[in-house]
Amino acid sequence: MSTKTINIDEKLYEYLLNNSLREPELLKKLREETALMPSGLMQISPEQGQFMGLLVRLIGIRRILEIGVFTGYSSFAMALALPEDGTIVACDISEEYTRIARKYWKEANVDGRIQLKIGPATATLQELSQDDKLEPFDLVFIDADKGNYSNYYEAGLSLLRKGGFIPVDNVLWSAKVADLDNQELETVAIRKFNQKLHQDDRIDLSMLSPSEMDSPSPVSAELFFS
Repeated sequence: MSTKTINIDEKLYEYLLNNSLREPELLKKLREETALMPSGLMQISPEQGQFMGLLVRLIGIRRILEIGVFTGYSSFAMALALPEDGTIVACDISEEYTRIARKYWKEANVDGRIQLKIGPATATLQELSQDDKLEPFDLVFIDADKGNYSNYYEAGLSLLRKGGFIPVDNVLWSAKVADLDNQELETVAIRKFNQKLHQDDRIDLSMLSPSEMDSPSPVSAELFFS
């Protein structure tokens, strides 16, 4: 993860933000607070958050499943874009990080749209899958521990409506996935995940990097339509 779209020099990145970013003050405040944390690089970039909100509006998303919340920037950005009856089921394992998220959600009055589930996401997803009355989700956003990406994907796909949408973050992983000599566990897991989905005829997909430069960015997304 990165707090900005990398592989763009500072001058161009500043231009990008100055000419496209429309970040509400509270969302900016959350981003800036998170950036001061030792783990702040786990936060998505502001332009990525805005893109997620745009997707929610463009596709008419009403129900979202988010796997990986951190301090809640992406949840916040998507919640602002939801209609009044919209809902996010947000899964995370950390009480510490999500305490920050809840503070900002409440202050922005979007906390009523977000149902936070604390615990291992695999267990939460299993619980959701056993709920016969659960309405399918329109969008499943995966941005959590990389070793479980395949599990999250399969569970998310089973909870997604026909024609739904699954954005997955970090699929280029700072270009490490293209280096076959790199056998780090997370890199190998993402590489296998990408290979699996490339062969999955249940979905249509596209792999994107927000950077317009030649080098891939870790702020990347793989997009799937069921």
